[in-house]
Amino acid sequence: MDLHPSSQKHPKFLLFNFPVFSTKKQISHALFFFSLLLASLIFYRLIAPIKPQTLLGINLFSPLSQTSAPQAACDYSYGEWVWDEGYPGEKYTENCPFLDPGFRCHRSGRRDLEYQKWRWKPHACHLPRFNASDLLHRSRNGRIVFAGDSILRNQWESLLCMLAQGVANQSSIHEQFGKPITKHKGYLSMRFEEFNLTVEYYRVPFLVPVCRPPANASKEVKGVLRLDRLHWFFRKLVGADVLVFSGGHWWNEDKTHKMGIYFQEGKAVNMSMNITEAFSRSLNTWALWVTRNLSSETHIIFRSYSPVHYRNGTWNSGGNCHTSTAPERDQAGLGRDPINNVYISKIVKEMAMMGRNVTFQNITYLSEFRRDGHPSTHREPGTPVEAPQDCSHWCLPGVPDTWNELLYNDLLLKGFRGESKQM
Repeated sequence: MDLHPSSQKHPKFLLFNFPVFSTKKQISHALFFFSLLLASLIFYRLIAPIKPQTLLGINLFSPLSQTSAPQAACDYSYGEWVWDEGYPGEKYTENCPFLDPGFRCHRSGRRDLEYQKWRWKPHACHLPRFNASDLLHRSRNGRIVFAGDSILRNQWESLLCMLAQGVANQSSIHEQFGKPITKHKGYLSMRFEEFNLTVEYYRVPFLVPVCRPPANASKEVKGVLRLDRLHWFFRKLVGADVLVFSGGHWWNEDKTHKMGIYFQEGKAVNMSMNITEAFSRSLNTWALWVTRNLSSETHIIFRSYSPVHYRNGTWNSGGNCHTSTAPERDQAGLGRDPINNVYISKIVKEMAMMGRNVTFQNITYLSEFRRDGHPSTHREPGTPVEAPQDCSHWCLPGVPDTWNELLYNDLLLKGFRGESKQM
């Protein structure tokens, strides 16, 4: 089946102890003083509006918490990679049971571990460390859902292992339907029993479905992407507390036209529409579905394009990345921002202006530096020696952990289920 798309009273605080005035002269001086103070406050209000919880920039009602609040004015997506011998500290290792063999680069023969020691440092602000216990408590009795391609699965597995560090009995974490953690066409739902939380992944690389062509289509058409519908998995996404989407990697000539896959809207197949236009129309269908089916309480994140790093050829013509052992230092060596990001950020911005709880998470720039972070020749056991290098996915632990640090801080910034911490 395809889819179409009480207020609380705050306690009063006595901020000043007012003295008793006995003479007219004292009263006159007091009135002058308070008039001057009032004028100063009004002037301050005009140049720097006072936040409800502050007075003259002093935070009066700041909650005590071990989790640092993210800085609202900070753009975490731009910065630099810095060497940090203590990083990743208490994070997971390749022994995490939720990792696909293809992402365990060290086990697959990679000898250097330096790619795990680089920490992302945003310009002009601090990126708080990921707090597994905090996110687990905020997500209690909830659902965190990832829907997209295998690069998003990379991020999903990373988050599973990061969250598992906050669980005392990790053996209590299990796949809800008994499915093995392996690459397959379908979906997986990992249940964190202690928190009644599921962290789910749905494989929908195009978001829209690939269907059989109509009977009257040209013989060249082997399949169609229905731009006016979404994959039937989208029925399962309704009710999620956090929804992370990705798109764009499969929207290329190799995955569409060269395979005889064209685009359909209504009953008409369009063989002349270019791929970027088709991608844009699929996003419109996605946005309409979000508007019609998701609550304003759902936190929606559309992640940007994850860069690939093939040198001296494409993925199927000898391209490689195995010689890179450190982040790129020269910005001139970075690729251009993919056009897909322009379309994604545009529609997310339009939806946010309409009051939807949706965020564009830009991981492209920071990931462009990390040519060293891919499996390259260190693929899963049994991969033929002559097989293409993998310069698309990422070693774990690795770069996707930083994406999840950004995801965590995006949720904190939006106030994601802060009240759950008290439950």
